[in-house]
Amino acid sequence: MNSLIIVALTMLMFWFGYAVYAKKIEAIFKPDPDKKTPAYFKYDGTDYVPAKHWTVLFGHHFSSIAGAAPIVGPILAVSIWGWAPVLLWVVLGTVFIGGVHDYASLMASVRHQGSSIADFSKTVVSKNTKYIFLAFLWVALILIISVFVDVCARTFVVKPEIVMPSLGLIPVAMTVGYLMYIRKANNALVTIFGLLSLAGLVMLGNKMPITASGDALKTWSIVLLVYAYFASIMPVQILLQPRDYLSAFLLVLGLTFGYVGIFVSRPNLELPAFVAWRSSIGDALWPVLFITVACGAVSGFHAIVSGGTTSKQITNETHAKRIGYGAMIAEGLVAAMALLVVAAAFSNVSILQTAVKSGSGPAGVFGTGYGLITKKFLGNFGQLFAILLLNAFVLTTLDTAARIGRYLTEELFKVKNRYLSTLVIVSLSGWLGLSGRWNEIWPIFGAANQLIAALTLIVITSWLLSMGKRIRYTFIPMVFMLVTTVSALVIKIKDYINQGNYVLLAVSVILLCLSGFILFEAVQSMRHAYKQRRRGHA
Repeated sequence: MNSLIIVALTMLMFWFGYAVYAKKIEAIFKPDPDKKTPAYFKYDGTDYVPAKHWTVLFGHHFSSIAGAAPIVGPILAVSIWGWAPVLLWVVLGTVFIGGVHDYASLMASVRHQGSSIADFSKTVVSKNTKYIFLAFLWVALILIISVFVDVCARTFVVKPEIVMPSLGLIPVAMTVGYLMYIRKANNALVTIFGLLSLAGLVMLGNKMPITASGDALKTWSIVLLVYAYFASIMPVQILLQPRDYLSAFLLVLGLTFGYVGIFVSRPNLELPAFVAWRSSIGDALWPVLFITVACGAVSGFHAIVSGGTTSKQITNETHAKRIGYGAMIAEGLVAAMALLVVAAAFSNVSILQTAVKSGSGPAGVFGTGYGLITKKFLGNFGQLFAILLLNAFVLTTLDTAARIGRYLTEELFKVKNRYLSTLVIVSLSGWLGLSGRWNEIWPIFGAANQLIAALTLIVITSWLLSMGKRIRYTFIPMVFMLVTTVSALVIKIKDYINQGNYVLLAVSVILLCLSGFILFEAVQSMRHAYKQRRRGHA
C-alpha cells in the first residue's frame, strides 16, 4: 500500500483529535484565562517559574514525554503483529485516550497548586491512596532513570559523533536560559543563537567524535548520572527548560525530515499489514500489543511530567490544550513516522525480527529505515541524524525524570533538602543501572507504565464526578486501560510461573495488589460522589 495515503489519513485523524475532540474535553474543564496558575502564586525561582512563552514550555513538555518508547515500542510491535494494527492503535489511542489523559492530568495538577497526581489523589480518593501511588511512581522513576542512562550511554559508545552535540548542548542551554530570564533578551534572537550553536555542535561532533577510554559504557553512565543530578537541583529556567526547548526544535526537525522523506520517496509499505493474532512465543494481539506500543498511544509517565514540572511552569490555563493534548499528538506523529519508515524499509518480517533482536536493536532498525527514507536529501547523514534524534528524546526524558524523582522523594520521605533528595534518587538509579540488574524487571515495566495511566484516569474520573462534571470521556478510557493492563499482567503472571521467574512474578503480583487497592478506594469514593450528586438533583 502506498505510504502517502496512510500519512494523509493519519494526519486527518490527528487534526480531528486536536481541532474537534480536544475542544470537547476542554469544555469540561473550562480553563480560565484570568486565573493565576501555580507558577505565579507559588513562585520560588527554582521549580515554580512561569515559562517565558507557551512554546518554550511546549518544548520542555514534548521533549520530556517523548522518550525512546514511542520509537522502540511501535517498531517492536510492527515486527510481531504487522503495521496496520499498530498504526490503528497509535492513532485511536492518541486521540481518544492519550491526549485526554495528558490534558486532564495537566489541568488537574494546575487546579491543585501544581501537585503530583499521587498527592492530588489524597484529596480526591483517600490518604492511603496517595502513599501507595507515590511509592508506585517512585519505583517506576528509578527504573526509568537507570534504563535511560544505560540506553543513552550505549548510543555514546556506538556513535561517538553524537557525544559533542548531546553534551555540548548543556552549556548552550544554560546560556540561552541566562539570556532569556536574566538578561531579558529577545526570544527570537536567543532561539536563533541556540539553534545555530546546536548546528555547529552537530558538525563539530561529526568531525571530532569523542570516545571514552577503559570501560566506556560505565564512564558515560557516570557522566550522565552526574548531569541528571545537576539538572535536578538547578533552577528550572536555567538548564532544564531551555535545554528541552532547544531539543524540541531538533525533534520537530526530525519529524519534518521523516515525513518529507516519505512524501519525496513515496514508498510502498512492502511489509505485511497484518502478520498474526499471536506472536511466535504466543503473545496475543490483545492485550500485549497495547502494552508493547506503550508511550506511542498513551503513557502514565506523561501524567508524572504534567504534575511534576509542566504544571509548575504553565502561565495560562488556556495553554493546557496546546501543551498537554498537543504534545501527545506530536508524540503520536513520532510513533506513526517510526513504524512507517520501518514498514517501508523492510519487506520481510523475518529479516525485520532478526534486525530487532540484533545488537543494534529497534534503535538501529529505526536508523536504517530513517536513513533510507531521507537519503535523497540527507545522504548518508540520515542514519546518524536518526540516532541523534533518538538520543535527544532519551536525554530530555532523563533530566526531567530525575527532577520529578526528587519531588516524589521529598513527598514520600518528607526530605526537604533538594540536594539530598536528588542524591537518593540518582544513587539508587545509578546502582541499578550500573549493576545491570534493571533488565531483570524491565519486561514488566510496559504494563506498569500503562497501569499508571489507568490509575491516573481513575483519580481524574473520581474528581470530575465529585464536581458534577461529565465523566464519559475519562471513564471509558479508564475502563479500557484498566482491563487491558490487568489482563496483560495476568497473562505475564502465568508465563512467569511456567518459566519459574519468581522476580518478575513477585513484581507482577505486587503491581496487581497495589492497583487493586487503589481501584477499591476509588470505587468507594466514586460511589459516595455519585450518591451526593443524586441527592443534589433530588
